[in-house]
Amino acid sequence: MAITDLFDLPPSGPLVGIDPGSKTLGIAACDAGRLIASPVETIRKGRKLAPSLDRLFEIMDQRHTVGLVIGLPLNMDGSEGPRAQSARALARNIIARRDIPIAFQDERLSSSEAERAMIAGDLSRARRAELIDASAAAIILQTAIDRLANAS
Repeated sequence: MAITDLFDLPPSGPLVGIDPGSKTLGIAACDAGRLIASPVETIRKGRKLAPSLDRLFEIMDQRHTVGLVIGLPLNMDGSEGPRAQSARALARNIIARRDIPIAFQDERLSSSEAERAMIAGDLSRARRAELIDASAAAIILQTAIDRLANAS
């Protein structure tokens, strides 16, 4: 498989969403019917990417994932900067180890949206810091599955 368009992902089955950060990978997943995306966990990245990818693959296997949606951190003007290049490099590293379709989803302001939702839910600053990346991944994945649902 390869990097593909969102609408070319398998038409059914669970998806995993990733909010790629410099120090963490926020992970979210949706059900097989692709109705609701939920935060799963935040994987801390170390000096080597392999242990982080091993944990990602464990999550994918447990959920019988058919595709990945990776947040693409575009600049506000829609251009790609270093963070977007890093997300694309992550996708290439995943594909090098596992044959799975990967699509990108614009993730502008997903972390801000997650933060606002957690503040509205009256979560402490410490708890928000623990949950922000996985929550942002859920927003990225939910946006993608909503786009898929609205296209049919």
